[in-house]
Amino acid sequence: MITWLRQLQMPRIMPDRALTLALSALLLIGLVMVASSSVAMADRLTGQPLYFFNRQAMYAVFGLLVALVTVHVPMRVWQANTFTLLGVGLMLVVLVLVPVIGHSVNGAQRWIDLGPISIQASEPARLCLLMYVAGYASRRQVALTTTWAGLLRPMIFMVIAAGLLLLEPNYGAAVVLITIAGMILFLAGARLLPLCTLAGAGIGLLVLFAMASPYRMERLASFSDPWADPFGSGFQLVQSLIAVGRGQIFGVGLGNSVQKLLYLPETHTDFLFAIYAEEFGLAGVLLVIGLFLLVVWRAFVIARRAVHQGQLFNGFVVYGLSGWLVLQAFINIGVNLGALPTKGLTLPLMSYGGSSLVICFVLIGLLLRVDMESRSADDGDSA
Repeated sequence: MITWLRQLQMPRIMPDRALTLALSALLLIGLVMVASSSVAMADRLTGQPLYFFNRQAMYAVFGLLVALVTVHVPMRVWQANTFTLLGVGLMLVVLVLVPVIGHSVNGAQRWIDLGPISIQASEPARLCLLMYVAGYASRRQVALTTTWAGLLRPMIFMVIAAGLLLLEPNYGAAVVLITIAGMILFLAGARLLPLCTLAGAGIGLLVLFAMASPYRMERLASFSDPWADPFGSGFQLVQSLIAVGRGQIFGVGLGNSVQKLLYLPETHTDFLFAIYAEEFGLAGVLLVIGLFLLVVWRAFVIARRAVHQGQLFNGFVVYGLSGWLVLQAFINIGVNLGALPTKGLTLPLMSYGGSSLVICFVLIGLLLRVDMESRSADDGDSA
């Protein structure tokens, strides 16, 4: 522990201002919306209207502390432990399926019960697994660009992890994991033909898995025409679309949502964005989308700079983690707008949930750390 603490360092340079402001704005909007969207549900379940907001605020404070620690850890420490992270990631997705350890909510066994708190295993597991992929891509660029085996080795682990996620079931997390792992390997130089072949096979397997599951087929049917059964399988999406439609251009105003009054389920988690759209309208929707686009733009600038400096691991980490953040955000937004089938993915930095929020803070710490290391290197070169 003492040796590890001695490795904590902080570059003497401020992080990217635009990235920091965008992430801070998303977090603050999320806290406000958790408070607004959960009032009726919290009052019904606990008798405390701000119950979920208070817990989310505590998660945010803890997450901020985690981010401060993360930003002090040199990236070489993470790079030196990518095989350990791979083992931790695989262990988490296995442990959650063990009946004594895994905890089931709404028919999905996605949580590891630790007494007073529960951890959604897919969140830290995906972080660990994608760090391994970034480490592999930085070490094996020649193999990635020349052989099928170079691409297959990391993807075998990702497919195993995705299969375990599907058993929970957590379809959305599996899709995000495979997609972002493929993106990292592509940016690292993997040949397009093998990558497209694997992607096609993966899509085919996911389609077969969906077709073999009655409740997933029901979800797809309700997604294609939710009004065919507005009080049954299409109820959640219909209520979400009503919320979005009520928002019009400028919304009905903060706190004035009707759909959050126990009409729309999961208003503070998966469907928080629909309540946000109802209260802030198209203007608010465009603001949040713009903030996520700003995050991915600044992150990709940071990643490209790191790669050009030869900090391949750092660059691939930022490409992967920022891609994960934004892909999950747009999947959640697509679900809320009826453009995608329900996936059970939260809106990063905004939806209620301790595991998701704390892991988002780890991502933030890593993004800022890579930014400061790369700009510190630039300053050293110029000096």
